[in-house]
Amino acid sequence: MGTRAARMPCGPGPLFWPLLLLLPIKPSIPNASKVSGIAPGRPLPQQGWEPSASRNQYPVNRPVCGKPKMVGKVFGGQDTLAGQWPWQASLLYRGVHLCGAVLIDTHWLASTAHCFRNKSQAPEDYEVLLGNNQLYQETKHTQKISVNHIVSHPDFEKFHSFGSDIAMLQLRLPINFTSYVVPACLPSKDTQLSNHTSCWITGWGMLSEDTKLLPPFSLQEGEVGIIDNEFCNALYGQTPGQSRNSVYEEMLCAGGLSTGKSICKGDSGGPLICYHNSTWVLVGLASWGLDCRHPVYPSVFTRVAYFTDWISQVKRLTPLPEPVSVSLHTELQPTPLKAAGSPQPCNILMAAQIWFLMLFILEAPKWTPE
Repeated sequence: MGTRAARMPCGPGPLFWPLLLLLPIKPSIPNASKVSGIAPGRPLPQQGWEPSASRNQYPVNRPVCGKPKMVGKVFGGQDTLAGQWPWQASLLYRGVHLCGAVLIDTHWLASTAHCFRNKSQAPEDYEVLLGNNQLYQETKHTQKISVNHIVSHPDFEKFHSFGSDIAMLQLRLPINFTSYVVPACLPSKDTQLSNHTSCWITGWGMLSEDTKLLPPFSLQEGEVGIIDNEFCNALYGQTPGQSRNSVYEEMLCAGGLSTGKSICKGDSGGPLICYHNSTWVLVGLASWGLDCRHPVYPSVFTRVAYFTDWISQVKRLTPLPEPVSVSLHTELQPTPLKAAGSPQPCNILMAAQIWFLMLFILEAPKWTPE
């Protein structure tokens, strides 16, 4: 350790007092408030961040929903292209993919309630991954955000198996919408799809009951058709109310009867997305089905249109997390040690004063005694 040199007191420089003698007695000095353009007594405006009436609100950043960057399609259970399904999210449980989820707003995703069955209900155990095509390979488009609140439907399995299988996930921070992260459109309660509507399922689930998705874990897709509930129940050989495999009004069926495309383990909570009125609409959330060895049976989804009022209510009644505040106060930092001979604050100040006095003397108007 070294010893600190004694600090000399600051005082006027040798040129300071002679220059004061040269000042005119009655100089004409413009009013300082007129020079600055700021009225006397009015505080100076702060530069940079300014608080506003909406300081507790997040900035509006809402693109048109259901409009992905990529419009081409890769048919039938193959790898998807980056940005093709920009609302698709992975719900991570303690860092591992658990279920799919669907982005619907700046702070909200929809998924299925059964994903949280026999799991921790603590939001801090969950994150969502958006902007990724390959599950565990993060890119510059990746957004990984912690979950702030989990809202499962209060009637989940209250009346029958997989009934009201829907959950809402509130994020701790707002999503930054990009070409690779875009929300899906929500259907209205009376949305009607034609028989020829293009519908797709996507997810990172198993390829079959015995075949896992292998690295690089690319997002998979498959085109499916909507199947009438009555016909779906007939395929399952059941009547609503008589079996746990019944399809109820808050559910809908979809599948590829000719291609065998269906959801599998790990796809739960993911989207059934349909192209309707020139946008991609979230029609269903992957809920249940027979195991993947029986692709002739349709997959069953939560009918999103049935829950639009509940979704709106959850978003309206759940407070947003507190925005991340930026401190307006600068913390005092330790003064770094200066090299020997470096200018000290006192010397710099006196030099500035001397130059100011010299300019003032040269520019001051002449004064003669009356």
